[in-house]
Amino acid sequence: MRKLGLLTLAATLSVPALANAAEIDWKKVDAALGKTATVSGDVHRYGIPRSDLHVTLDGVAIKPALALGGWVAFAPMHGEAMVMGDLVLLESEITPVMTKLLDGGLDITAVHNHILRASPLTFYMHVGGHGDPEKMAAVIRSALSASKTPFEPPATTAGPAPAVDLDTAKLDQIMGVKGSAVGGVYQFAIPRRDPATESGMQVNTPLGGANGINFQPTGNGKAAITGDFLVTGNEVNPLIRSLRAGNIEVTAIHSHMLDEQPRMFFIHFWANDDALKLARNVRTALETTAIAKTQ
Repeated sequence: MRKLGLLTLAATLSVPALANAAEIDWKKVDAALGKTATVSGDVHRYGIPRSDLHVTLDGVAIKPALALGGWVAFAPMHGEAMVMGDLVLLESEITPVMTKLLDGGLDITAVHNHILRASPLTFYMHVGGHGDPEKMAAVIRSALSASKTPFEPPATTAGPAPAVDLDTAKLDQIMGVKGSAVGGVYQFAIPRRDPATESGMQVNTPLGGANGINFQPTGNGKAAITGDFLVTGNEVNPLIRSLRAGNIEVTAIHSHMLDEQPRMFFIHFWANDDALKLARNVRTALETTAIAKTQ
């Protein structure tokens, strides 16, 4: 799950400007957030999964990597940094977390659902800002203290990562790109042909600028799928018509950003069926949008 997702770049914080992006001390940002980043080019992305939650939907126990994977990402911008992110929250956590983010100078760019009928209900708060990355990280960490979001890594037992009981080679072939196994979920990130920009910054894949398609095995070759498609306004209805024709449920249609060009919408979805059939239907739906060329 991307997603994701995410996110104004125009907001500024009342903090001292850094002399230039090269002077960002990312170890201090790590320490302020209490996480270690995954680095993709100039983007430092931090996973904040809700591994504390036990969410079920239609009898499926949702793994964090399927639909509970919160995150924030920082990229150098104009001598400081821009942040975008997607925080997974329970209903009771929305207002206290939002209040702390706003008081700390960050912006809220969306609050919405991703899936339906889940127990407990989960919501997704998108955050954005521009300023000193260490101070923004500290604001995010403080805000999430108003929730039960865990920051300690989950206890693990020795041994290999959980296997994904699906024909992943066939899924790769159908989707046209190679996926990756994360936390027992098989994930695809498929960028658009022309990524959106905001405040002159390209919203690339680490910043939530890609179609995210996640497969969680549910037994006997079946998978629960969810994620989000990233589309322009004229692509919304062709995409959702294609999804419904493939018996894939459309669960949310909304924005993640405020000032992006072109205007983008995010389409969330759900199904639990034969994994290869779902992959073919998802791929057909993707063909209604301007995705980057795949094999």
